[in-house]
Amino acid sequence: MVVLNKIYTKTGDKGETALGNGTRVAKHSMRVNAYGTVDETNATVGLARQHANGDMDAKLAMIQNDLFDLGADLCRPDMENDKDAEYPPLRVSDAQVERLEAEIDVMNASLEPLRSFILPGGSALAAQMHLCRTVSRRAERLSVELSSIESVNPAAVKYLNRLSDWFFVAGRIANNGGKDDVLWVPGANR
Repeated sequence: MVVLNKIYTKTGDKGETALGNGTRVAKHSMRVNAYGTVDETNATVGLARQHANGDMDAKLAMIQNDLFDLGADLCRPDMENDKDAEYPPLRVSDAQVERLEAEIDVMNASLEPLRSFILPGGSALAAQMHLCRTVSRRAERLSVELSSIESVNPAAVKYLNRLSDWFFVAGRIANNGGKDDVLWVPGANR
């Protein structure tokens, strides 16, 4: 087991950072932006967990772990070289995507269909879920953009797409099963 006790390395002082394969890139590179936004998503999930308990908190904890997997996946370029790596790189799997889909289906089964868009708000947990949703959408957009110029694990992009849906449905659950959703009223303040 490696023990990390040095907090600063000074290796990034000139605006570069190391990817998972050791390659040095600019800190503003598309890949770093993508996995950095996944990390930001994880931080928003940590905030949401301050308002969650029971099964919802347990599911959010699993998502946080998945997001670390996803960050590890995105920070390791050149998937085509995975078979030659010293140890197998961590990649998001279709099973993780399928778990999110199953959880969405279970949560959504108890909700009334929507007839209006929902404004982010309601309970504290619902508002946090909407923040998680929007940040995960940004992570998805950046990952899709990255995939247009470099190889990206397709399951990683699918995971982010399902995750934002998961947060939307979980936000409705957190609003008293959708009963306390804050609905958009088009043109209400004209």
